[in-house]
Amino acid sequence: MKITLKLFAGLTDYLPEQGRDGNAVSFEVAVDSTVGQVIDSCHLPPKMVHLVLVNGHYIEAQQREQRRLIEGDVLAIWPPIAGG
Repeated sequence: MKITLKLFAGLTDYLPEQGRDGNAVSFEVAVDSTVGQVIDSCHLPPKMVHLVLVNGHYIEAQQREQRRLIEGDVLAIWPPIAGG
């Protein structure tokens, strides 16, 4: 099934070349994939996975292994960001 994967800030380097400009790619995942499985399959460093949203809804770290994705979901991930 297809989802949209959006990675921001330093995580954009983990996107395929064609998705880096827009921070998003259409991504093929297995039916019943969890958020955690997608994160693992992209080889994202755990310390860099901070804010995770599915369709604009925050997914807590302890829910990521249980939260299943469905066709058309948008998975967006941000690293920790400091500012001031």
